[in-house]
Amino acid sequence: MSKSPFPTGIESIVLKLLLAKSEMYGLEMIKESAGRLKRGTIYVTLNRMEEKGLIKSRSEKDPRDPGMPRRLYQITGAGQRALNAWEFAASGGQMNWGAASYA
Repeated sequence: MSKSPFPTGIESIVLKLLLAKSEMYGLEMIKESAGRLKRGTIYVTLNRMEEKGLIKSRSEKDPRDPGMPRRLYQITGAGQRALNAWEFAASGGQMNWGAASYA
């Protein structure tokens, strides 16, 4: 089975959030997504996206919190290109030149 070069609908939501905010925690993405992302699937999705190279993460330990370190996620260049391709395909092939990102 070949993998699609386009992100899934859920992955595109994550990519758009990360593009807008630079770095986010998983729970922060859930909160910002207005109910489109769910607690039960966000970390599975983030792990899959990291394996695909669409996002990257780093661990951050809060000295005031004795719990596990949290992971901060950010979009990669490959993630930006995949999101641009997904938006192009979703628009019926009409490029929105004002929204294009060439970073």
